[in-house]
Amino acid sequence: MRPVDRRLLRQAGAARGYLAVAVVLGLAVTGLVLAQAGLLARALAGAAPGVGPAALWPVLAALLAVMLARAAASYGGEAAALRASAAVKSQLRRRLAAQVLRLGPAWLGSQRPGEITTVATRGLDALDPYFARYLPQLVLACLVPLAVVVRVAFADWISALIIVVTLPLIPVFTVLVGIPARARARRQWLLLARLGGHFLDVVEGLTTLKVFGRARPQAEVIGRVTDSHREATMSVLRVAFLSALVLELTAALATALVAVEVGLRLLGGHIGYETALVVLLLTPEAFLPLRAVALHFHASMEGMAAASRVCDLLEIPPPAVSAGPRPGVSTGVDLREQAIILDAVCLAYPGRDRPALDGVSAMIAPGERVAVTGPSGAGKSSLLALLLRFAEPTGGRIEAGGLPLGSIDVDAWRRQIAWVPQHPVLMSGTVAANIGLGRAGASRAAIAEAAALAGADGFIGELPEGYDTPLGERGLRLSAGQRQRIAIARAFLRDAPLLLLDEPTAHLDPVTAGQILGVVETLMAGRTAILVSHGMRWAGGADRTLALDGGRLLLAPAAGVAGR
Repeated sequence: MRPVDRRLLRQAGAARGYLAVAVVLGLAVTGLVLAQAGLLARALAGAAPGVGPAALWPVLAALLAVMLARAAASYGGEAAALRASAAVKSQLRRRLAAQVLRLGPAWLGSQRPGEITTVATRGLDALDPYFARYLPQLVLACLVPLAVVVRVAFADWISALIIVVTLPLIPVFTVLVGIPARARARRQWLLLARLGGHFLDVVEGLTTLKVFGRARPQAEVIGRVTDSHREATMSVLRVAFLSALVLELTAALATALVAVEVGLRLLGGHIGYETALVVLLLTPEAFLPLRAVALHFHASMEGMAAASRVCDLLEIPPPAVSAGPRPGVSTGVDLREQAIILDAVCLAYPGRDRPALDGVSAMIAPGERVAVTGPSGAGKSSLLALLLRFAEPTGGRIEAGGLPLGSIDVDAWRRQIAWVPQHPVLMSGTVAANIGLGRAGASRAAIAEAAALAGADGFIGELPEGYDTPLGERGLRLSAGQRQRIAIARAFLRDAPLLLLDEPTAHLDPVTAGQILGVVETLMAGRTAILVSHGMRWAGGADRTLALDGGRLLLAPAAGVAGR
């Protein structure tokens, strides 16, 4: 872990202005400290018998003004540093969210969501000591001792020489103590991320754990991980306390050396009283920034470890599906009139022995209803992932309107798709906001019309605030069938020519499933529809069925099939 993470600084452009203000005000504080020491020494030296109070009033007034100015500059520097930290955390969270969206569900499915959540919340919150304390202090640690040494040298060159000789001891001891601290801080962060991910898994699977009687063993696992994190945290704290002890002892000994030699020369009459006071008042100020930067470095280690993980995530190259259209290629594809052709399409996921899709060829004509069936693991969801452009074929090609799918702008392509997943995701906003995800900027009237077409207006009207009712996290206030109707309402609002349905009645009771099928039949009218199912059929019937097994196409009618 370097003293300054260059990757983090490159990602933290929003904080540079605030950090510059904090450093400038820190230097102003340094100048005021020098002035305060000189004025205080003059006031103490002038407070001799026979000197009237009137003679000291100008010095005391100037000293008071300097102290007030120092307090104001310190407050301003602190406020600017905190604003820098807040700006960086906000910017990194936005970039992390945008990067996860670019990488897509296929990438996220191979990650640990609990760790990413911990990084984006607790991890980035730990950046406060780094940006608000450590970085400004790092700059001041380079400039303030130099300014103090120059000022002391003008007063007494012998004391300045002692300070120059003893100053390097603090960074040396800081490096020696900091080497073992890096590994401990890294381990602490990994354990925290592991704890967050495991706790999330336990919460999401609590029902299953209770049914199978495994809740208590999982609680014991969380306890063990928590104990490991506690031990790692205490280990980091021990190193931090040791560092503070060593730095304080080194600074105290160096200050004592200056005090002893100044005292001896003062007794011998080789140095003036006011000069001695100036030297003694400024000597601790030379060591203070170095001690502070070391302490802030230890305090910011957790945030730096989390930020390093964020930078790693931000540097992951996005998949090809996120790229825009290639130069010179038209993107004018209308799925209402143009067919989708799959030609020997293959899809292999990293780390898997067998491809999810292996040589699938088919043509989906405009307005056609296609059922995709097969057992679990046959490749049905992978086929939808390719059409949604969450994944890119590892072999073969997909065309639409005669254009390779990879040459079409991903946003323009997805605007022509309405998707109803097996487990629709509802956000913690209102009912209207969740339906409105289907089309940005949709009016309330359009949202209400889509809900009516999906048969959702009945139960929405019974909610406490109707369309303005907050659904809570993951829409848990609604039943599974009601959540499915919200997802279908989104599809109605989308009004897209291509409809993708991923087992929309799975896990629903027969009565609710029948009602949903009737709504789906209405939704498919005039659209190209692809429905993934283990064997369910629409009431109106499918034009044809594509049967998948082990990633291979087993059955496809001759009409509309691009043979290999």
